[in-house]
Amino acid sequence: MTAEVKVEEKQVESEVVIASAVVPPVEETTVKAVVEDEVKAVEEVDGSETKVVEKSSSFKEESDFFSDLKDSEKKALSDLKTKLEEAIVENTLFRKKKETPVKVVEKKKVVEEKAEDEKKSEAVVTEEAKAEESPKEEAKTDAVVTEEAKAEATEDVVQKESPKEEVKTEADVVDPKEEVKAEIAEEEKKTEEAVVTKEADVVDPKEEVKAEIAEEEKKTEEAVVTKEATVEQEEEDEIVDNDIELWGVPLLPSKGAEGTDVILLKFLRARDFKVNDAFEMLKKTLKWRKEQKINSVLGRDFGEDLASAAYMNGLDRESRPVCYNVYSVFGNEELYQATFGSEQSRENLLKWRFQLMEKGTQKLDLKPGGVTSLLQIHDLKNCPGPLKKELWVAIKNAIVALQDNYPELVSRNVFINVPFWFYAVSTLLSPFLTQRTKSKFVVPRPANVTETLLKYIPAEEIPVQYGGFKRDDDTEFSKEAVSEVVVKPGSSETIEIPATETEGTLVWDVAVLGWEVNYKEEFVPADEGAYTIIVQKVKKIGSNEGPVRNSFKNSESGKIVLTVDNVSSKKKKRVLYRYRTKTESSC
Repeated sequence: MTAEVKVEEKQVESEVVIASAVVPPVEETTVKAVVEDEVKAVEEVDGSETKVVEKSSSFKEESDFFSDLKDSEKKALSDLKTKLEEAIVENTLFRKKKETPVKVVEKKKVVEEKAEDEKKSEAVVTEEAKAEESPKEEAKTDAVVTEEAKAEATEDVVQKESPKEEVKTEADVVDPKEEVKAEIAEEEKKTEEAVVTKEADVVDPKEEVKAEIAEEEKKTEEAVVTKEATVEQEEEDEIVDNDIELWGVPLLPSKGAEGTDVILLKFLRARDFKVNDAFEMLKKTLKWRKEQKINSVLGRDFGEDLASAAYMNGLDRESRPVCYNVYSVFGNEELYQATFGSEQSRENLLKWRFQLMEKGTQKLDLKPGGVTSLLQIHDLKNCPGPLKKELWVAIKNAIVALQDNYPELVSRNVFINVPFWFYAVSTLLSPFLTQRTKSKFVVPRPANVTETLLKYIPAEEIPVQYGGFKRDDDTEFSKEAVSEVVVKPGSSETIEIPATETEGTLVWDVAVLGWEVNYKEEFVPADEGAYTIIVQKVKKIGSNEGPVRNSFKNSESGKIVLTVDNVSSKKKKRVLYRYRTKTESSC
């Protein structure tokens, strides 16, 4: 028995070693490759901002028109619509199949496994019994042989030494063989009594196994009953109305809503047009919205403290709503503690962020050819560093939740004013993001913030703090066009604003990307004999300067001349400007 066990243990140990040697270290290789790729990506971002912006700017949202889809994409959309239709009509969108048959099979398996254990136990008992009886039988045989040999030897000696002795009667002489047999019989009796005593003390393994099986069956039956009750309760609670909607769009394909395809395409694109994966993602999103009570979040009041941390402001060049996320507000320790100091406050922060996203979706036109996504701007200037773990955990949770439950509702994520440590943090966040999400990231150098934003947002829609012309509650301008002039290195350019009215007020905005130029403003009357009026004397404007707004009230016709001198710079400069003439009738 011991030898067999050792052999089996040795075989098992050998199999484990072989198995571990055969299986390749796939996970380790994959993780290493991912880390190397991320490091390379970080190095590229740090080394050349232009490449990052160009790569991200080449990303273009796909068409939502069915006729523009590829054949494989059309098939995937049709398959998803079929699955969704069946799930809603048959009320199986959230229902789980009853697991009773599975449990019965598992129960049967348990019984079979116990039966096998019973057979093994019987085999073990048999082997042990044989092992115990074998030495005893051998001992008995040796004793019989020894006694018989002694008896024969004694008989020979008696015959040799006393040949003349009178033969005794059979009643007086005891046969040695009979004596040995009697001893053997007595020994067997003792052995049987010992075995009986031992059997009385030992519990029959077979009976013990049966008892364990019965107990296990009872537990299994109780577990099955509990599980079935849970499933039935879930099915009763998860009934779905045929009028179910997502972001105001009916999901039941047979209703024929033109926005249904747009919604389903977002989930398909988020999962590379894998129908089953997209369907599961949609189900999880609907379940998540129910658990988080997202529909009720819109009406909640989260106070004014977080109002400046994220807000909607203006439209991009494709008429998408623009959402600005400003992380510097969390540099205020009092606000930081109020926002991240407890589990409840952190939960409120996420709910507030979901509310903002829901407000953004309400500004969308979710139909083919409509505006179906937002533009996100993340301003990391004076943002608390990586040591503020609660902040970055919250950011990670928000990113994952938005990625999983608002697929393809963000066209791009532009990160501006990024500090040096941002690249390390982004590497840590990278494993939680899909490749498609990461492909929408744009990270310009701090000196190129305005230039990068202009690729996506017109100057009149960019807030003034980011180098644009948009001001809160601006009454001077409404929809005036923005013009642009390029000033070559070592040269200067002038911008003329006509003042045709004899009495009026001229208002203008000017912004030079990167500045580092000399700038002046003058009013030149139409009358050649009149004197030129200096509005703004020559001054050098540094790179940190924002847009310039000025005005001049004229009493005669003429023109405003703006001069941008780029003599000292070796780079060309882009000059953006707009103007408006205000008269008494227009005021």
